[in-house]
This record gives sequence, C-alpha cells and structure tokens, in this order.
Amino acid sequence: MKKFLIVIMLLAPMSLLAQKFGYMNSAELIQLMPEFSKAQKKLQDLEKTYTNDFNAMRTELEKKGTEFEKLQQDSVPENILKRRYEELLQMEQRLQQASQELQQSLAQAEQQEMIAIQTKLRDALDAVGRDGGFVCIFDLAGGVPYISKSLCEDVTAKLRTKLGIPANAVPAK
Repeated sequence: MKKFLIVIMLLAPMSLLAQKFGYMNSAELIQLMPEFSKAQKKLQDLEKTYTNDFNAMRTELEKKGTEFEKLQQDSVPENILKRRYEELLQMEQRLQQASQELQQSLAQAEQQEMIAIQTKLRDALDAVGRDGGFVCIFDLAGGVPYISKSLCEDVTAKLRTKLGIPANAVPAK
C-alpha cells in the first residue's frame, strides 16, 4: 500500500506537466471577426441617425431663439414674450434629454452587439479547448502577467480557423 502511494505521489507531478495549457488574445480576435466590423458599421449608422435628429432639434431651438430676440426688439406684449421664453426653456430641456437618451441608446446598442460577438468567441473557445484537450486557455487581453510560451500553446490560429477569420487578416484600426 505504501509503495502504491509513493508511486502515485511520484507520478502526480508528471501528470500535471502533461496537462495542456493555451493562450490567446481575445481583443485581437474580436477585432478580426467580421461580426465586429458589421457591428461597428451598424453603430456608426445609428449614431449618424441620432446625431442628425439631434442637430435638427438644435437648429430648431436656435431658430426659435433668434425669433425670440427679434420679438424683444419689437414692441411685443409681455405675456407673449413670457410664453415664448417658456417654450424656449422647454425646447432646451427636451434637447438635453434627447442628448442623454442618445448616449444611453448608443451604449445599449453597443452592449447588445458585443454580447453576440463575445458569445461566438466563447463558443469557439469552448470547441477549441475541448477538441485540443486543453485544461486551461489564458486570455492575454485579460491582463495575465506572465505566460510561459514554451509550456503553453498559442491557440489563436485555431480560434481564427474556428471563427472563419483568414490567417492573414489584421485588426482594424
């Protein structure tokens, strides 16, 4: 029995060395994914639409402000000036609210797009890990301080293949 325990204790460190560890860079892979480029284009188009709407509202506010200044120079009754001033204040508040909603909508749209991209990467990572028999795959983008490249395998190429990214593709700038 003692011999059996000694053999197990001697073989245990060897079995740990036989484990496969890998590493990859998720930030680089995400930028190479076609879905990322599509998401960026979609978000840029959405931002452009929101910006155009916002600019139209701001132009209308500026126009009303100019009209209000002209009214002040003319002999317009005080009650009309007061009502127009309150309209301007309300328009300005709506403009500020629209700005906040615009930023929130863009952030939410970006988050939704990234969830789909990260899910696809995670599925590919799971498949490469299973198929390659890896115990652990580290992500260099996660701030891992040190990875021995001689003891770990770079699985980035396998992930590129699994994600359908050409080997010669470079990240978008």
